[in-house]
Amino acid sequence: MQHKTLPLNNVELKFAQSGSTFEGYASTFGGIDSYDDTILPGAYKSVIEAIKVGSARAPKMFVNHRSFELPVGRWDHLEEDSKGLIIRGEFTPGMSKAEEVKASLKHGTVDGLSIGYSLKDGDAEYVESNGSKIRVIKNISSLPEVSVVTFPADDSARVDLASVKSTLESIEDFKTLEDFLREVGGFSKSLATATVSRAKRIITRSDSEFQIPDELRRIIAENLSLSKKL
Repeated sequence: MQHKTLPLNNVELKFAQSGSTFEGYASTFGGIDSYDDTILPGAYKSVIEAIKVGSARAPKMFVNHRSFELPVGRWDHLEEDSKGLIIRGEFTPGMSKAEEVKASLKHGTVDGLSIGYSLKDGDAEYVESNGSKIRVIKNISSLPEVSVVTFPADDSARVDLASVKSTLESIEDFKTLEDFLREVGGFSKSLATATVSRAKRIITRSDSEFQIPDELRRIIAENLSLSKKL
């Protein structure tokens, strides 16, 4: 599962008079974030429709992506407009943790909302833009949770071990590995690129220290060729 965080100055939170219900933007379209990703309008359409017909659950409301803890509320409405994904939720009445989070949001002592999402093959593509590779996300396949986060830059990289294992198993080439290091491991773009570059040099060494079977060597060569094209 991958995460993306929107700072509070972009979230535009609005609380109802009851004080427990609030709404705002959990994701916006068109901008290029620190991971060189951009999300296109319509990316959430399929997941919203799946929730409406009951084939998918509404995302859970956690704090700092702590899915091993009780949710602090529920998200009961999702919709897209021209700007992004609007989400509305309600804190759980009588829950002390929910009251703490609500007070922090109102006071501005937390820094944003963060979506926990996953992509499938074909959901995104890479394009060249001003000498950089931009990942254009066209479709969000699943949206299991949206968290209130304290430190967006750090907490957006927090995932439970089951999520990490699932994401690791989907890595089939060096470009996907680089994305994993940036989005799940919290690596900067330059550090992720340097790490993958070093891994390529190590794994393709042919001296006596590394004895790589011919079949594995062929797979590595194919992945190297693919990563150069991306």
